[in-house]
Amino acid sequence: MQWDFSPEDVVKARADYGLADFRRDLAEEVRMNLPPADAQQEQRSFNLIYDLCYALATSKELDSHLGAYAYDPPTVEFLREIEPMMTDNVEMLGAILQRLIMDRIESGMALEQAIEDTAAWNAKLAAAPLAA
Repeated sequence: MQWDFSPEDVVKARADYGLADFRRDLAEEVRMNLPPADAQQEQRSFNLIYDLCYALATSKELDSHLGAYAYDPPTVEFLREIEPMMTDNVEMLGAILQRLIMDRIESGMALEQAIEDTAAWNAKLAAAPLAA
């Protein structure tokens, strides 16, 4: 994806771009770049790509993340192939998550609580189906 602002702008709250915005834009990127698919396959592809970005943005190692898909070699191959193309998305998602955590700390949460709250909010968003 391309933005008119940088991840640093998001971290420093100079750009108002949040997790829901990122997920919407990534979903559109997935729709545009993968072959046409039914809604279920499109959702699965988005979930795989978003989970990859989230894992990498939260400092999880690629091989560790891919271990969960060891039973499914085509999925592992797909994720390995797209990982280099996700660098900018991972960086932006990391900035968004950092801003969310900072917002929570500034509102009085302890660091660990802010991290847990941000992860819980991400999980809630991730459980929702894509908007058409």
